[in-house]
Amino acid sequence: MQRPLHEDFLLKETNPHLGGGRITGDKLTSTYDLVEQMQYLYVRVVKAKELPAKDVTGSCDPYVEVKLGNYKGTTRHFEKKSNPEWNQVFAFSKDRLQASMLEVTVKDKDFVKDDFMGRLLFDLNEVPKRVPPDSPLAPQWYRLEDRKGDKVKGELMLAVWMGTQADEAFPEAWHSDAATVTGTDGLANIRSKVYLSPKLWYLRVNVIEAQDLQPSDKGRYPEVYVKATLGNQVLRTRISPSRSINPMWNEDLMFVAAESFEEALILSVEDRIAPNKDEVLGRCAIPIQYVDRRFDHRPVNTRWFNLERHVVVMEGEKKKETKFSSRIHMRICLEGGYHVLDESTHYSSDLRPTAKQLWKNSIGVLELGILNAQGLMPMKTKDGRGTTDAYCVAKYGQKWVRTRTIIDSFTPKWNEQYTWEVFDPCTVITIGVFDNCHLHGGDKPGGARDSRIGKVRIRLSTLETDRVYTHSYPLLVLHPNGVKKMGEIHLAVRFTCSSLLNMMHMYSQPLLPKMHYIHPLTVSQLDSLRHQATQIVSLRLSRAEPPLRKEIVEYMLDVGSHMWSMRRSKANFFRIMSVFGGLIAVGKWFDQICNWKNPITTVLIHILFIILVLYPELILPTIFLYLFLIGVWYYRWRPRHPPHMDTRLSHAESAHPDELDEEFDTFPTSRPADIVRMRYDRLRSIAGRIQTVVGDLATQGERLQSLLSWRDPRATALFVLFCLIAAIVLYVTPFQVVALLTGFYVLRHPRFRHKLPSVPLNFFRRLPARTDCML
Repeated sequence: MQRPLHEDFLLKETNPHLGGGRITGDKLTSTYDLVEQMQYLYVRVVKAKELPAKDVTGSCDPYVEVKLGNYKGTTRHFEKKSNPEWNQVFAFSKDRLQASMLEVTVKDKDFVKDDFMGRLLFDLNEVPKRVPPDSPLAPQWYRLEDRKGDKVKGELMLAVWMGTQADEAFPEAWHSDAATVTGTDGLANIRSKVYLSPKLWYLRVNVIEAQDLQPSDKGRYPEVYVKATLGNQVLRTRISPSRSINPMWNEDLMFVAAESFEEALILSVEDRIAPNKDEVLGRCAIPIQYVDRRFDHRPVNTRWFNLERHVVVMEGEKKKETKFSSRIHMRICLEGGYHVLDESTHYSSDLRPTAKQLWKNSIGVLELGILNAQGLMPMKTKDGRGTTDAYCVAKYGQKWVRTRTIIDSFTPKWNEQYTWEVFDPCTVITIGVFDNCHLHGGDKPGGARDSRIGKVRIRLSTLETDRVYTHSYPLLVLHPNGVKKMGEIHLAVRFTCSSLLNMMHMYSQPLLPKMHYIHPLTVSQLDSLRHQATQIVSLRLSRAEPPLRKEIVEYMLDVGSHMWSMRRSKANFFRIMSVFGGLIAVGKWFDQICNWKNPITTVLIHILFIILVLYPELILPTIFLYLFLIGVWYYRWRPRHPPHMDTRLSHAESAHPDELDEEFDTFPTSRPADIVRMRYDRLRSIAGRIQTVVGDLATQGERLQSLLSWRDPRATALFVLFCLIAAIVLYVTPFQVVALLTGFYVLRHPRFRHKLPSVPLNFFRRLPARTDCML
């Protein structure tokens, strides 16, 4: 009997007041409708004119201070300028308004004490409201007043209005919630941003042969190989079996290249003179942007490239430098027909080929509302107390989004909404929560790292179309001392389908682009290329402003998930046992039938057996009709919420401390003894592969179970409909004809076979498994 899940680890359905409107059925009636409306007081300070001078030069150093209760924001100051332009927006949360009057003061910057130049007062009850898509409120000129309310010299142009987070000014505004953050870098690090992953290509280098090589030692057979370098990726061919000055290889080297192809491919032909000594026989550099692009299986043309080597010859006391040239024959192309895998295959958010020409039309839209979080744990200490500065990152396809950082709050409210185009329903969106450790800039190498609070994965195929899912997801993180709940994140998700027919058609298509099946890459190649792809993505996103740091990208992409873990291996083993549990139950039931445990049931089975033997044509229709009825019957208990992290399935709650210590151990191991390290690393490497195979077997069995579970409502509907049609067709078709056609189809000639997977296999590979629920 399975133990019940810890109550805190369960998914909780919620009923938030979304969009400021009401829900009609499963749809909402207002724009920006997947988040709760948050009211803000906006102040746009545009510019000033005719400000009074502070000295004989006729100039001043003005800045504006916007004050509301205890909150105070300031613009930058200009030196010696009487007509400054700021164009800066301040946003004050209505939930934290502490005064009924807004004070806007113009001051003159001074080393000792800033001089008062004039101010404006606004009654909050008189401030107008503005809701997009209304046009922005036009700023107005206001005459400055002194502290007594008398008009003074100088005017200030500004606009004041009440709005929501849907306002265009919201993302770049100064927020009262972040009043303690200082500096330009600090403010940039807390704002919401959208990032795009670089466009990745596979670069295939087919090294065929070389000619006219000139090794320094003419009296030996050269041991020649080719070394190719692209950025930090280095690959080598095997040593040519034809040990001559005209070696041959005909070997493929695969790299990952990112647009805009800033790095060149460096090729060098080298001769292994001794075990640790190689001689370079020639080099060439090939710019990637000029390489041919291939979109299908047809080979590109081969080319000869000149190899250059500088040879220094001493002539007396002078050095004479001569250039020597050999040739190398290669076929180089950028593969546009593959999808460059940078995510775990179980959690892929994008399956399209690289070349945009091969993309199909989108099938729908995914909308995500990141509402709030509850009960976050303190992640760092500030002023002697625990604090958390939380933000969210969501990744789907090439688009990454980052919410603003909520300062010093264990219950942050973001209420930000984002949208993605969907090209395949069998994809996963990942949402992670992190603690910001870079609020005051100063991002130094090896400095503070943003801490992970937890993440959530949602598979789109498990969602019903046009339904709004509002749930609170537990944020679970595995630590060396066990699984720990770091809080809960409240999300609203909606998957909208633009064409039901196109989406159903996707279930008959291969999961990956055609090139993955026509010219498949090896498992070791895919592992190496995925590692390079994640490194390129993390490096490129860390160069954005503000950066999306390496630790964030690696956590979102599940880097290191293939490492050995006793806990994960046990979880995969018990997943297999759960899959086979149904077959074991059938075996036990049949054993009870044979032993007459229930005489009535045994008699009925005897009658059914006699009927099927006398009328064999009823066997298949009966089976499919039975599956159809089971599918319809299970519809009542179909899952009503998305899948979530299952700590019991992951064996996170029952893991032994020693197993967790091994899982969090470094690789290579930190054990001091060399022999123990060698054996331990070898064990972990082998066991990691076994664990992957076991997990894949479990995935196939769970896909079988999901045929009738309604976990993917569209797939189950297709299968149930197929069962009904198959039952009818097989009922009216003689059994002998069906058996004959099936036999001929299975034994068909290779000429009539296709390299692409069949439609049933494509459908099966798209079915959801419980990998989404694994920690």
